[in-house]
Order: sequence, then C-alpha cells, then structure tokens
Amino acid sequence: MMQHQDMMSLNIHNMTNGSESTNCSRDNVLKTVVFPVLYSILFILGVFLNTAAAWIFLKIPSTTHFVLYLKNVVVADLLMTFTFIFKAMADSNAALVLLRVFVCRVSSVLFYLSMYISILFFGLISIDRCRKTLWPFVRSTPAGLARRKVLSAFIWAVLLSLSLPNIILTSRRPASPDFKCSDLKSKRGLQWHEAVNHVCQIIFWANLATVVVCYSLISRELYTSYSRTRASSSTGSVQPKKRKVKVNIFLVMGVFFVCFVPFHFARVPYTMSQTRSNFNCRLKLFLFQLKESTLWICSLNAILDPLIYFFLCRSFRKSLCRTFCLNTGLYQPNLNTASTDNR
Repeated sequence: MMQHQDMMSLNIHNMTNGSESTNCSRDNVLKTVVFPVLYSILFILGVFLNTAAAWIFLKIPSTTHFVLYLKNVVVADLLMTFTFIFKAMADSNAALVLLRVFVCRVSSVLFYLSMYISILFFGLISIDRCRKTLWPFVRSTPAGLARRKVLSAFIWAVLLSLSLPNIILTSRRPASPDFKCSDLKSKRGLQWHEAVNHVCQIIFWANLATVVVCYSLISRELYTSYSRTRASSSTGSVQPKKRKVKVNIFLVMGVFFVCFVPFHFARVPYTMSQTRSNFNCRLKLFLFQLKESTLWICSLNAILDPLIYFFLCRSFRKSLCRTFCLNTGLYQPNLNTASTDNR
C-alpha cells in the first residue's frame, strides 16, 4: 500500500514538473512567429533607410563635430540593422542550431555594441548642440575636429574591448537543441556578461541625464531668445520657428525615452535571472518576454535615427533633396531650417 502511494506521488510530481516545464517554455507564438515577423520588417526598412543615409553622408564632408558624430551613428545603425535578420531566423522554429549559436556568440554582441555606441554619440551630439545654442559664435576648428575624431575612435575601441570577451567566453557547445544563450557561456563568461551589463547601464543613464540636461538648457535659451524677440516685435512672426525648433528637440528626447528607457528597466532583472539560481522558471519566462518586447522597441532606434538626421542636420537635408528632388524640380537651395550644423 505504501509502495503504491509512493509511486502515485512520484507520478504526480513528474506530471507537475512536466507541466511546469511546458508552461515555462520560451518556444511560444510570441518568440517563434511574432518577433521574427517584426524583426524582418525592421530589417527591410532599416536596410533601405540606413543605406540611403550612409550614401548621403558620404557626400557630406566632416567639417563639424555634429556631422562627424552623426556619421558614427549611421555606421552603428547599419551594424545593428544587419543583426535583425539573424535574430529573426534564430527565433523561428526553422532555425538551425548552428545559426542560433552564431546569434548568441556574435550577432547579439554586435547588436548591443551598436546600440551603446549610438547612445554615447547621441550624448555627444546633445553636448554639441547645447554648446552651439549657448555660444552660437564659437566655430569648429581643425584641432577640435581632430580631437573629436580621436574621441570617436576611442569610443569604438573601448566598447569593442568590452564586447570581445563576450564572444570569446561564449564557448560551450549546446547540450541540446533547446538551449539559451546563457547556457553557452562559461562561468567567467556569465560573470563578465553581468559586469558589462552594469557598465552599459551606467553608459545609458549617464547619457540620458546628459540629453535631459542639455536639451533643458537649449529649451530655456530658445525660450529666452523668443521672449526677447516677442518683446521687441509686434508681428508675432517668430512663433512658427519656435514651434519647429521645439519639435526637433522633443524628437531626440522621444527617441531616448521611447526606445531605450523601457529596455534598460527590464534588462537588469533579466540578466540577474540568467546569472543567478534563485529565480523560478515562470519568473524567468516573464522577464525574458519583457526583455524581448522592450528589445524590439529599442530596435526601432535604427529606423528612427534617419528621421533625426533629416530634422536636425541641414547638410543632410540639403544633400537628400539635391539627390532625390533635383530631377523632379522639387529642389529648393534655400531650405528653411532651425538646425545649426554648418558651424
């Protein structure tokens, strides 16, 4: 009788574990169907927009800090865009194990590399725009431009050095076809991954603070200038320009808050769930789905950045219209703009 009860308890325990394992599986419709479709759409749009942006910027000389920073962002966006198709294929049920391993070891690392390079350069762009607004008569000098080129190379070198160990230390072979990227990392790899995650958090929040402070100062300066102009003029002709400038400001702020903030709130607990053992499988699944959802929102940055180039960079807008509108007669040399990238 006791043996029979023990067998029944064991069967019930196995059925419970099997049911829990099924409920905690990552291979659901969201991961294997929805996200591959969404990333495929992003890939198509991103290749078109960022290839066009890169082609336009090749025609623009790097004579200002602003243009130099934007060119670095274009390279980062192109790099991020080409990782989308690998992620789309790897998340689908039809993906080969070899492709999924490649995504864990290389493609995902390049994705995060490009994202944080973009974040750093948008922080530098914010500082540059703030400086140009507060001190509009300060011009870019050849020596200053050379220093910014060195700074740009330094940023790429540092982030590459942080990313490379994530590739090297993801060295284990998958034990089964149903594996997670963390299963491929060695013990040192997991520790390095968590440490780099904290560094990336610092990079993001420091640059977000920089963007908020800089554009707050810009808004205050523009409002003060507008108030002085309104006091000396009764025509009210300044109002449309003021609105256009503010739209440009909030476009940059919107990209930061919409694309990056949700992901960075979700990434820390997700990384902890992958490197520590005190998380049950359902909580791990929830954090994984939350991270993947906010990661896709973050990926929208690759197709929103070309819009920022258009609204903030007068040289880009002029070159774009000169390239695509000249043959149709739509090109106007004297484009009205609130940007100041020619300084």
